[in-house]
Amino acid sequence: MKLLRGRRESALDHRLVWQAAALLLAYPDDQHAERLNTVEEMLAHLPDVPARLLGATATALRAKEYMEAQVDYVATFDMRRRATMYLTYWTAGDTRNRGNHMLAFARAYREAGVAPPEREAPDYLPVVLEFAAIVDPDAGRHLLAEHRAPIDLLRDALEQSGSPYAHAVAAVCQTLPPRTDRDVQRAQRLAAAGPPTEPVGLQPFTLTVPPRRAQGV
Repeated sequence: MKLLRGRRESALDHRLVWQAAALLLAYPDDQHAERLNTVEEMLAHLPDVPARLLGATATALRAKEYMEAQVDYVATFDMRRRATMYLTYWTAGDTRNRGNHMLAFARAYREAGVAPPEREAPDYLPVVLEFAAIVDPDAGRHLLAEHRAPIDLLRDALEQSGSPYAHAVAAVCQTLPPRTDRDVQRAQRLAAAGPPTEPVGLQPFTLTVPPRRAQGV
């Protein structure tokens, strides 16, 4: 009975971490202050380590002016591909095959009884975190664990740049199974190779018939 209670408490803690991280990683719009208030209320219900990590991000964001927070967010996530929150970017890049990679996310949402988001890609980390927190924790955990390497790369990029968002992503990583040697090697390969690429636009072609000669030539 005690073990079962511990598992239930752990599962609830993870859902709180995912929800808090989703709120902290959202774009700082006019609901930014309200989201920070919600996160700070949630911290009182979390164990020390995730509460400290999430609290560090919340405190840093609270200290920024509204416009400063927006500029920092864009510079952090939109201007640096290594810090992308689109989880299929590292496995599919900006290729036509990326849509197939995102189908797993859309399928998981539909199977849980909710529609994929209309204004954001289904593999966007805050969307996945909120899905895991409030819709289907098991399916959400599976999606997060399946994309552990991109999440680790995001955390590493944020840590290297000294971003306060790194603490929130680190809290998410702590809710996932411990990294195996295979996980580490995969992340290292992705970091070294970069995302896949493919030619975009018109493909070069070769004439199958000779061009007509101009008269007099």
